[in-house]
Amino acid sequence: MTLHEAKYLARKIMESGEVPLLVGHFGVGKTDLVREIAEETNRKLVILVLSQMEPGDLIGLPSRENNKTVFLAPDWWPDEENYIIFLDEVNRSHRSIRNAIMQLLIDKRIHNHVLPKNTWLVASMNPPDEDYDQVDLITDPAFLSRFFILEISPTVEEWLQWADKMKLPDEIKKFVMKNPEFLHPGSSVSLKANIKPSPRSWYKLGNVLKNLSEEDKRKFGYQLASGILGSEAAKVFTENAFYNIPNARDIIFEGLIPRDLEIHEINSIIIRIIDFFSNLSEEDSKNMIKDIDKISQNLLNLSKIVPKDSFFSLVRLLSELSNEKGYKGELCDKIIEKISFND
Repeated sequence: MTLHEAKYLARKIMESGEVPLLVGHFGVGKTDLVREIAEETNRKLVILVLSQMEPGDLIGLPSRENNKTVFLAPDWWPDEENYIIFLDEVNRSHRSIRNAIMQLLIDKRIHNHVLPKNTWLVASMNPPDEDYDQVDLITDPAFLSRFFILEISPTVEEWLQWADKMKLPDEIKKFVMKNPEFLHPGSSVSLKANIKPSPRSWYKLGNVLKNLSEEDKRKFGYQLASGILGSEAAKVFTENAFYNIPNARDIIFEGLIPRDLEIHEINSIIIRIIDFFSNLSEEDSKNMIKDIDKISQNLLNLSKIVPKDSFFSLVRLLSELSNEKGYKGELCDKIIEKISFND
């Protein structure tokens, strides 16, 4: 997502009491993004560079009080409301540090020290790649489940604006402008592949959705949900919750085809129909042959409002299935024949 989108969603997530995890390569503007949110919300910002910290720096040092061991508050601990605690470079921190921040993420406290009301938490990291020797540690589902993952890929325009602020040489800016393919490395591993939905993630998602308008839900719903549910569950959820996308049976049998479809809606419909025919039983195929004319006409109507290459992927599948023995092959063969005759 762009920096603009990440900034908007990060603020919404923090307003809801949850924790965004900004994932992006060095130099994309993650820290500046957090600074801007702090300035716009009149909050003090504490930046904890976790890669440079020892556990004692994060959780405070032990002391003795009334013959008991107690932990002093660390020097960075906020003493009033309206702070943002920025946990930077999570991926470069030692395992002991990541273990130590779990209580902070879960309970908003460390030992007996509770964060003041309205303290926001945000974290950042570089995306793991195949050469990074701690990928397994960073992609631990139990750890990632505490965050909303926002994977940032700034546009060239956004990066050039950031480069101006950083006073980078004109030679670099001109090169990136002419050769944008060299701005982002291509070896990143998406963290979203390592997260799955859980009761906790549905609860966290619900917390944030309560703070979004209906327009925001349609615009950012998938990006938000995929960062806490994983891509597969987020796709199904957003299609059912925010878009009126009919299922395969509605289109094939009833001809319920919506107009003015967006490209992701078109792709979703085609995939659903492909899955439907791929998993047809012999009994269902036999019964569908009786309605072959209506089914073929409905598919023809669909072909008139979706791109040819999208519909062709469905035709290609039907052609392959037509070679199968039994009612399923017969059904697909008849559909191909009627579609071709009426094309």
